[in-house]
Amino acid sequence: MLTITLIYAFSGLFGHDPWKNDDAVGFGVMWTLAHGSFMDWILPNLQGRGVLVGPPLPYWLGAISIKYFGGIIGEVNSARLVSGCCFVLSSISIWYASYLLGRRSEVQPMQFALGGQPSPKEYGKTVADGALLIFLACVGLAQRVHEASPLLVELLGLTWLIYGIVRSYDKPWQGGIISGLGMISIGLSGMLWTAIFLWVAACLGFYTRPNKRLIGWLIGSILVTVIGLSFWPILWYQAGLSPEKITNAWFIWLGRDQLQASISINSLEFLTINFWAYTWPVWPLSFWSIYLWSTKGKSGINAAHLVIPGLLFVAEMILFLLYKDLSERDLMLLLPPMAILASFGLPFLRRGLISFIDWLSLLTFTLAGAFIWVIWFAKMTGYPKSTADNVARYLPGFVAQFSFLDLFFALIITAIWFAIVRWRTSRAPKVIWRCLIISTSGTILLWVLLMSLWLPTINYAKTYQPVAMRFLKALPKDAKCVDSTFLGDAQLASFHFFTSLNLKDDENCDYKLTHSSEEARASEVLNRHQLELVWEDRRDSDRDERLRLYRVSTKP
Repeated sequence: MLTITLIYAFSGLFGHDPWKNDDAVGFGVMWTLAHGSFMDWILPNLQGRGVLVGPPLPYWLGAISIKYFGGIIGEVNSARLVSGCCFVLSSISIWYASYLLGRRSEVQPMQFALGGQPSPKEYGKTVADGALLIFLACVGLAQRVHEASPLLVELLGLTWLIYGIVRSYDKPWQGGIISGLGMISIGLSGMLWTAIFLWVAACLGFYTRPNKRLIGWLIGSILVTVIGLSFWPILWYQAGLSPEKITNAWFIWLGRDQLQASISINSLEFLTINFWAYTWPVWPLSFWSIYLWSTKGKSGINAAHLVIPGLLFVAEMILFLLYKDLSERDLMLLLPPMAILASFGLPFLRRGLISFIDWLSLLTFTLAGAFIWVIWFAKMTGYPKSTADNVARYLPGFVAQFSFLDLFFALIITAIWFAIVRWRTSRAPKVIWRCLIISTSGTILLWVLLMSLWLPTINYAKTYQPVAMRFLKALPKDAKCVDSTFLGDAQLASFHFFTSLNLKDDENCDYKLTHSSEEARASEVLNRHQLELVWEDRRDSDRDERLRLYRVSTKP
């Protein structure tokens, strides 16, 4: 389990440029801190923009990694190293939380008359294996966990919170401290309201246990949480920030621009459409587990393995419905509690359903893997010609280069895939997670193939490096500064990294770089400026985006 987690976590994490959008923005802020001043560490921002982007913990970790490992493995790789480590630690936390829940008496299988049933520890390990496999099989994870994103630290905090709550059933103080560390990671990585909602949900879950246990967890978690979350505001006052900046920091931390007081129609519509695909295959298994255990389990709906992840899931869903605009990346936080819920429904899947899942997964992932191989072969050889022509049409200017190392890794993972399929279909293992091994292995197969055979192609499609280099050549020598007000965050971060130019949000600059000509023209009228187009270009893979450089002069 640890091996496949490491393969999944670190495949495609290194060896490519910052990608549009979140990856470039996250790296850009970390890079700013690593090369910036002490004030940048207090209020993390994007160089040239100077606006607080959010709580600092993920950017602190990324900047520290860049400082210590940037000279060894590269700055971009160093920033993403934090994401890989957070994902591995999150997976381990999910495993241990599920293991502890799986050892509890109310979830043990029926005792056989002549013995032979698994021991609580063995059963707990099997359930934990299932939870981890379900988590890794989620299709929505693939790209998001391989980006320099603050959500990976928030994900780690959530899994620590879950593990701390479960641990406190046996060791209240230890569980409280672990939960407190999780709350710090959540609160210093995302909105403060996220930490508050999840903490309230955790407290409600303790109605299934004696109050004396609750007190130990409560005191330990509150002490650690308050001390940890106070560190950032203390820095504001120690650094002598103005009252306006402190007020703005509080508003951003509390999600003033992200939340509203009533249910958001936009978020509700987004969840209705995207929830089912992003959380596949965990959602049907988790809902099945809730139904089954609430109606037929020994403890009913009050069972710990339902209450703990169930209430955290509900708290997250309520919070998401209050978001003004919800995005796909936010849904990542739903997966850990759902994976734990789903793992306890695996023992009750019928053989016919297991076979259906197996053969559907086998067919789907084999065809998808074959498609990746065919496209790669067409890029390398030009045959089939129609396929090669389609690739050239969508990525004009891309020149495929053969890499023996990439081919080697692709062949190895493909061989492992066929070995797992043969093992699953011939030996028919009786472990409860047998229906997941094909799905999880297939997900890892596709990701590793994409990050080996297709990595140069994807990198060419998602990086700003070529267009940034062309911009650097086109920029007149007399340019003193370039106004980046009308650039997106990902564009600004990428151009800063690739060109090292003086780009900043300042309308007094003598040149203006923009991706929105309408906004540039509106600014021209408002500020009585005259704009002269100097350069226009785009990324080869994006037909809609247009980057334009204007020379700015004052109207007579």
